Amino acid sequence: MAVVMPAPAASRHLMSGNEAVARAVWESGVKVAAAYPGTPSTEMMEVVSTYPDLYAEWSVNEKVSLEVAIGASYAGSRAFCCMKHVGMNVASDALMTLTLTGVVGGLVIAIADDVGLSSSQNEQDSRYWGRFAHVPVFEPADSQEAYAMTLAAYQLSEQFQVPVILRMTTRINHVKSLVTVGERVPHSGAGFQKEPARFVMVPGNAGKRIPLMFQRDGELRVATETSPLNFIEDGSDKRVGFIASGPAYMHVKESFPNAPVLKLGFSWPVPVEKCRELATLVDQVVVVEEVEPLVETELKAKGIMVLGKEILPLQGELSPNVLKPAIARLLGEPAPAMTAFAPMQVFPRPPTMCVACPHLGVYYTLSQVRNLNISGDIGCYTLGAGHPWQAMDTCVSMGASMGVALGMDKGRGESDKDKRIVAVIGDSTFLHMGMQGLLDMVYNKANVTVLLLDNRAVGMTGGQDNPGNGRDIHGEEAPRIDFAKLVAALGVKDERIHVVNPYELPVLFKTIREEVKVPDVSVIITDQPCVLIKDYHKLKPFEVIDDKCTGCGNCIDVGCPAIHVTRRGKEVKASGKEVDLAFVRIETSVCTGCGLCVQPCAPKAIVHHVPTAPITLLKGGACA
Repeated sequence: MAVVMPAPAASRHLMSGNEAVARAVWESGVKVAAAYPGTPSTEMMEVVSTYPDLYAEWSVNEKVSLEVAIGASYAGSRAFCCMKHVGMNVASDALMTLTLTGVVGGLVIAIADDVGLSSSQNEQDSRYWGRFAHVPVFEPADSQEAYAMTLAAYQLSEQFQVPVILRMTTRINHVKSLVTVGERVPHSGAGFQKEPARFVMVPGNAGKRIPLMFQRDGELRVATETSPLNFIEDGSDKRVGFIASGPAYMHVKESFPNAPVLKLGFSWPVPVEKCRELATLVDQVVVVEEVEPLVETELKAKGIMVLGKEILPLQGELSPNVLKPAIARLLGEPAPAMTAFAPMQVFPRPPTMCVACPHLGVYYTLSQVRNLNISGDIGCYTLGAGHPWQAMDTCVSMGASMGVALGMDKGRGESDKDKRIVAVIGDSTFLHMGMQGLLDMVYNKANVTVLLLDNRAVGMTGGQDNPGNGRDIHGEEAPRIDFAKLVAALGVKDERIHVVNPYELPVLFKTIREEVKVPDVSVIITDQPCVLIKDYHKLKPFEVIDDKCTGCGNCIDVGCPAIHVTRRGKEVKASGKEVDLAFVRIETSVCTGCGLCVQPCAPKAIVHHVPTAPITLLKGGACA
């Protein structure tokens, strides 16, 4: 990947919050940056990797990425780590000890919360990590603040020798606004200085660091009260004052431009006295926070009368169409009409896999095999739970397919005793957190078949590289993991390891059907690249011969979005049973020629597309 030359200082650019943070990371003199992809945080590291004069990597998981950043900080260099909210669950083991050792070089951890569940299995509030781990939290409300707060976070981190959490949400990560950028300021670390009493966290040393952590808490409480990131904006309508942070602040300002507002940028520790000051200016105080009542609970514990989740929802974004009716009810006023127009009727578009995705054949096959319990995982292949496959029964967290499958096997009830257990996991997810689960299966003699879907990319977040495809974050050559050898090293017997082409449905079907009958751990590795990365090569597209199509609908069951139903019909069989028919066509402009739809087509109505001869103009404008 070519290095993008940074924009000059003092110039203004339209940037997403992710891009703004990346720019500030570079300007802060960061030397080491590490992350694992996760929407909505992914672009931060992608953009960081384009800047010169620093080291950037995709780590195998969030815990490793934070540990890499910790090591750089211990060496005196500034470091950066980013992840989505569920990633911090993985990295929290390291965080909870880092809070005791503290940092040397500044360390900023950007956590992207998916408020509104755009692409996540839960909606959690990462501000609680500040409370739990005793570390400060900054919350930007737009891209310019994301940039400025990243710069300020490095200063605070080194002032108090503490990691700083930059809490963002999807609304900040992906929405663009103008940002004025500055100069890069180089930062030189002094190198690692041995200090075992601080950096070796055995119980005896950790116990002595805890009082220092609580002392730092007190100092941070003083800092948050005087921080310019926390300020009161007065207003003429004193009936209700608001305490808000992040995008919720923007929603409050849009909804109630004349109300007093305490904007929290340095939101943890909560500036209690600042909140008390606002309360003296207004009749009532409403805390507007996404999504948990963190600030509200703290203030009530301090005896400050505020309202919050009594009138506001506990999930989703607190946009004006949520805020205005809630405050109207509080004031005893009629709820405002939010729009003069009825919502536009949109044709439903459920999420589905890409045309020719190598996972299509896997789920088509699983949907045809009976008597299975299928434990799923996080990635593109999670879509296998949907129509038309409906071939996934559980999905919990990264890597959970392995442990859940083992638990299903060992915890069989009477109704499950004859069920075959299948675990489905992707290549990057397997490297992230699945290897331990497979080892546990082998060690505890499970009866589970694992489908390891190797598409050579972190597909769901945009096709990022990982140790399974032989390229690093810059697209340069790197060692590539051999999954067959890896699972063998984890104890799976050689005869129970199969590498198959997921586009060869008969082979795939036969392999799955045979392996689920074996009372042992078996691993079936599918080895074809994601259709959206450069490793994939298109073939000649297919089309449907209308006169041969019987409307059986077998090709539709594959689930490829290049196949369209043109009309439906019914047929009465000799038995008198009426069956549905679906006549189809293939969108040849997007078909990649994978051949999945050809194989289940009984009447052989799907053939290679023959392009129509182009029309050429003769002299005088006549057509040939």
